[in-house]
Amino acid sequence: MKNLTIAEIEKKLFHLKRPSRTFINHLKEDDRAGVQVLLAKWLRLEEQKKLAQKKFALMSQHEKRIHSEGFQLIAGIDEVGRGPLAGPVVAAAVILPDDFYLPGIDDSKKLTEQKREEYDEYIRSYAVNIGIGRIEAEEIDRINIYEATKKAMLSAVAQLNPKPDYLLIDAVKLETPYPYEAIIKGDGSSITIAAASIVAKVYRDRLMKEASIQYPHYHFSKNMGYGTKEHLEAIQTYGISPYHRKSFAPVRDWK
Repeated sequence: MKNLTIAEIEKKLFHLKRPSRTFINHLKEDDRAGVQVLLAKWLRLEEQKKLAQKKFALMSQHEKRIHSEGFQLIAGIDEVGRGPLAGPVVAAAVILPDDFYLPGIDDSKKLTEQKREEYDEYIRSYAVNIGIGRIEAEEIDRINIYEATKKAMLSAVAQLNPKPDYLLIDAVKLETPYPYEAIIKGDGSSITIAAASIVAKVYRDRLMKEASIQYPHYHFSKNMGYGTKEHLEAIQTYGISPYHRKSFAPVRDWK
């Protein structure tokens, strides 16, 4: 191995096809500190890949069981935006193909913004279909956030074409003609619900970034409508915007 430079070893490890076991064993015997640093990094990444593959298999168990019962088109449903002081509540419904594979997929809250964007693009490229439901602040104030969440979810499902024959929903029980399961913390235990959580989160974040252009004082692009100190101070200074939920404390105290 010593006839290879450290730069060449890095290329073979990280930029070419998977290195052979013989190559890795030779690296273990290389006494150059730079080589050992690269090898340690590669081994960490390999371990992370194995853990992601294992978790993906665990998160696919709901889907495999439901497929074994004869259902074909399983829609995962999740929402984002129940807690913020401003902005809509958004739900996504996602039908994935049987051979969908994305190790690393998880509850959107556990992913970085970069990973969410990357996974959202991948999911949209391979999904059988996606529906988005969106309920604005004014309607949230009128019907309450729980009813708005259910309405957003049902709207997302109604947009699906082809229609699903089974629903996996994150925690919420719906009145729907489709058989379904409401799974507590489903966005971390089902690949279809996780996919819906990512799509909904990316979609809503983009809406809030657009709102931030119109109303820069509230820093929606940073807080996504949540009640951060900076956001609350802006409400005290500038009042509320059309994006704010007037029924939510402490917004209702300043309306």
